[in-house]
Amino acid sequence: MTSLVSLIRRINDRLAIGVGLILLACVAFTLLEIVTRRLGGSLGGVDEISGYVMAVTTSWGISYALTEQAHVRIDLLRQRLVPFGRAVFDIISLLCLAGTAIVVAWRGWSVLEKTLSTGARANTPLETPLWIPQSLWWAGWVWFAVSASILLVSVLVKFLSSDYQSVDDIAGARGEA
Repeated sequence: MTSLVSLIRRINDRLAIGVGLILLACVAFTLLEIVTRRLGGSLGGVDEISGYVMAVTTSWGISYALTEQAHVRIDLLRQRLVPFGRAVFDIISLLCLAGTAIVVAWRGWSVLEKTLSTGARANTPLETPLWIPQSLWWAGWVWFAVSASILLVSVLVKFLSSDYQSVDDIAGARGEA
């Protein structure tokens, strides 16, 4: 299980670099649009494309935040507990996160499926086929659900073997004093 968690972390590290590069490209595209407008022209569609980029990069970036233990948590009680109690809180937290990711991915499919069946396009000058950004967004949520589920199973295995330190290493809160 530890090697699987390491693999998920390595994949998410690479995905985060890709997401960062996409965001940088979006910033460059936006700056180019600003300069072009100052010169009396326009590239067109920058706001639409940047909206898609934000949705897609967010759905992929949350998996990286998960494996880096960077999601916001309120640990008022957790930090005062013994390792067993902290592990229980970590499992509950990861269970809720995995459950939410699974529900969003599951419900997101119906949105994408409807778009695919109707051939929907954006009501904008670009007339973007909506299946393109929606499929990238949905795939990010699926990956998040997979990542969270693998971490949850790994944490449960560690918990059942009374390895509370490993539970903390995988799902604990970073930066605790």
